[in-house]
Amino acid sequence: MRHPSRQRQRQRQRQGPGQGQGPGRLWTALVASVALVAGLLTGLTGSAAARPVPGGSGARAAEQVLTWTAGDPVDRYLSAPATAVAGRTAIVFENSRATGNTTGMPHTLTFEVSDPEFNSDVPLNILASPDDARGGRYTAEVTLTPGRYRFHCAIPGHGAMRGILTVTENTGGDTAAPAVSARVEGDRDTDGAYLGHATVTVTATDEGSGVDRVEYATGADGPWQAYTAPVVVNTTGTHTIRYRATDRDGNTSAEQSVHFTVAAPPSGDTTPPETSGTVGGERDDQGRYLDTATVTVTASDTGSGVGRIEYATGADGPWQAYTAPVVVNTTGTHTIRYRATDRDGNTSAEQSVHFTVVATPAPDREPPVTAAEVAGRLNSDGAHVTSARVTVNAADTGGSGVARVEYSLDGGPYLAYTAPVLVDRVGFHTVLHRATDGAGNTSQARRTTFTVAEGGGVPAPGCPEWDERLTVIVGTVDSGVPNRMTRSRCTVNELIEDEKSWSSHALFLKHVGTVLDGLLSDGVLDARERREIRAAAERSGIGRPGQNTGYRSLFDGTRSSFDRWQHVGGGSFALNPDGSMTSGTDRGGMGMLWFPQRRYGDFSLKLQWRDDAPGGGNANSGVLVRFPGVHDHPEEPRPEWVAVMFGHEVQILDRPDGDLYKTGSVYGFDRVGLAGAGVTPKGAWNDYEIRVVGQTYSVLRDGVLINSFENTGGQDFVPPRGGDPGSDGRRYASGYIGLQVHGTADVISYRDIRIQEL
Repeated sequence: MRHPSRQRQRQRQRQGPGQGQGPGRLWTALVASVALVAGLLTGLTGSAAARPVPGGSGARAAEQVLTWTAGDPVDRYLSAPATAVAGRTAIVFENSRATGNTTGMPHTLTFEVSDPEFNSDVPLNILASPDDARGGRYTAEVTLTPGRYRFHCAIPGHGAMRGILTVTENTGGDTAAPAVSARVEGDRDTDGAYLGHATVTVTATDEGSGVDRVEYATGADGPWQAYTAPVVVNTTGTHTIRYRATDRDGNTSAEQSVHFTVAAPPSGDTTPPETSGTVGGERDDQGRYLDTATVTVTASDTGSGVGRIEYATGADGPWQAYTAPVVVNTTGTHTIRYRATDRDGNTSAEQSVHFTVVATPAPDREPPVTAAEVAGRLNSDGAHVTSARVTVNAADTGGSGVARVEYSLDGGPYLAYTAPVLVDRVGFHTVLHRATDGAGNTSQARRTTFTVAEGGGVPAPGCPEWDERLTVIVGTVDSGVPNRMTRSRCTVNELIEDEKSWSSHALFLKHVGTVLDGLLSDGVLDARERREIRAAAERSGIGRPGQNTGYRSLFDGTRSSFDRWQHVGGGSFALNPDGSMTSGTDRGGMGMLWFPQRRYGDFSLKLQWRDDAPGGGNANSGVLVRFPGVHDHPEEPRPEWVAVMFGHEVQILDRPDGDLYKTGSVYGFDRVGLAGAGVTPKGAWNDYEIRVVGQTYSVLRDGVLINSFENTGGQDFVPPRGGDPGSDGRRYASGYIGLQVHGTADVISYRDIRIQEL
């Protein structure tokens, strides 16, 4: 379901084998050779189609047309003639988007003139690039003499692009071009327009040497293409199809054309497609893309279907057909506009994405350095009386800057350090601290130890919940206030207890007020922050009917809770010392870890997940819900596939390209793009809530609703354990919970899995 990125491969192709020289340097190196062709290019044309050109005022037309084409490869021309007849000849060299050049790679068509074994009377040297002033298409008129010409590409590293053209005497035999005609067919309306589509059939005959090839082109200046079957045009609008034929003696007929209009069939579709655009690539800490950015455009239409997708560069660049993600590797600020048209001619409003590409800086391989300072009143034994305040500082000399600082207190999990840590439990304490820079270098943990002695203080209570999110979030309402560590060694979120089952909203607000008053008195919050959290608690509705949380833990990080889950199929899950579990670390293949203890009907499932895929990629996983018992299933003998085939998978995938089902999608049923999923930086924990009520599936990421899916097929039913799922196995009224693993390249960590039955 994933497609590997070709970004690095395309970058190497653009550099070529010339020791890292980019296209910009090659242009400079070839300026002198381009000047040699100035006298030969007597009939340059911006058209992508090859056609004979006059040699000047009063000159007769060329007797034959020879065409060379090039694209992305550096080891061959895409097409090149092997034979020709002597006489006036139009030579066409095209290296353009139309011939398949997607990278902007320049090529030359150069005729050698210094080897006595070959003809030297045509000093041809044409440099063409899709991004030059003529779009990569050039035409030159020359006179060929009998013998052999050797041609090649003069760009360093492209030496494999070469060949020989053999020219024979023009016997003057067949000089008549083929006869060619075309007819347009299809259903038509009263105005003569073709409904839905028109079919253009081209025929050619030649009584001399016989027809060698038939060609056609679309529009006034579209590229010539080989005609092998009738051309079907199903895009609404006015169209022109040009056509011609060439016999075996090289005689080409005059260009002819047919003109017609295609109208949409009367379907009643007046709604344009929906479009979205995403920008992918490696980014720096300012959000700028390093070396390359890839723009992916998607469109969907529930009416007549998507007819075409178009994109344009800059504020006023021309529209182009979108056929693959657009790769931008030029440094600077860029705008890509995009739109889509359905088969009934409805065009969406223009949208755009804006981004900046910069060159990759020199790699930073030096991790930051951390230091900790412990402050507080000391007794005669050097112990801190009542409490100690630990301040951690970090500095980075590698250039990428400090990205995050973490600490671990008394062997606990590493937490984000945002403010000095207050420790008020009596006894000996150990603080480990480390930092990570913008390049991903993490320092070795350093240790600081100290002792807290009694001094009238009261030992801190245990935290009622576990919540280290960056801001204080009450229920699903984000107050925007930093989620600081308090004197009790618990965070503000943990003290609020918004996941406890409250009997009334007033009782919950009274509890929140008491907590906030204490934090205000301790200096953890100021008056404004207290008001913001209080307002968030009021908007949350916690304690009102239907708003109580009352979540039950399915996995709390202990071995006993991990052992209640069961693994089937390939892959693996491992329990980590920090209370999380990680998939795909030591065994490949697709599998599932599922909770076989009981089924759940209507529920709210909360968990946290983190993308730990190795390298620069993104992991593919998913949360599987409402599936039947996986063992001895009558219609699917593979246990790991029962959940996929008969339940629903809520996707986890933050990759900008590849599979179209991104994070929050109900796989195979309801698609969500990355723009709607709210992507967080890789390696950061994400809060996930999956709420299922009846056949409505709601997915929240970090408290934001990113998908709501209504399962509309069939009737609800509750099958027996392991029983026949019936004709519509995806509408269970209850089922099991599972976590998917794809393999060792798709490493995902999970923690704090809990559920509330609604």
